[in-house]
Amino acid sequence: MSGEGHQDWIGGVSFHPRGSLLATASGDGIVKVWDVSRGECRSTYSEHGQPVWKVDFHDSGDFLISCSMDHSIKLWDMQMTKSSRFTFRGHVDQVNSIQWQPYSCMFVSGAGDKTVSLWDIRTNLCVQTFYGHNNAVNTVKFNLRGDMIVSGDADGINKVWDIRMVKEARQVDGGPAPSNCALFDKSNKYIIVGGYEDGAIKIFDMISGEKEGELKGHEDAVLDLCFDNNKDGCLLSASADCSFRTWG
Repeated sequence: MSGEGHQDWIGGVSFHPRGSLLATASGDGIVKVWDVSRGECRSTYSEHGQPVWKVDFHDSGDFLISCSMDHSIKLWDMQMTKSSRFTFRGHVDQVNSIQWQPYSCMFVSGAGDKTVSLWDIRTNLCVQTFYGHNNAVNTVKFNLRGDMIVSGDADGINKVWDIRMVKEARQVDGGPAPSNCALFDKSNKYIIVGGYEDGAIKIFDMISGEKEGELKGHEDAVLDLCFDNNKDGCLLSASADCSFRTWG
């Protein structure tokens, strides 16, 4: 399956939790949902007026969210193939990153307006905004428990937010290179960051903020990181060097 059909770059992909569908976000302003088994496009959503950065399926598989340069986040109901269920507005710059809180009705967003926001689809409202970044927020990710968020900005500053205490828990300085992607490891002890021009992936101790190690192999900046869904899943990285790698 090639997934040809977009007219511009593809900035984000998300697998349906049951693996039957794949969503893609593109610079052409379009969100597409593909039937992987049939190798064909199932749905095309074109409401975003500008390029779409990221998409993410809910754990139930019933909903999909997308974020765009048009400052908005859209909620798509997989049973409604014609239009979005709701459009979330509140950011005053492009929305660069989104992710559902695990097994929840809430999701997080990070934007060019330097803020991290938490949204609830039951009320369609922003329930919390975290301030503290001094530059655009490029990436946001929950830990597996869903009680902490890591956000990375264009200065290379990575902040950990405690949702229950509603405050910044700690900061890890990975600069001066931007943090294109940052996530917790599965033990919740380390923060893994990509974005360095030499292609390195750096691993920081979440408590001390000290660098604990590096993964080297890419020849250009890493643009995205994720773990596979297996219990002892490996780390996957995608880079501007046109390659992806798996790390055990």
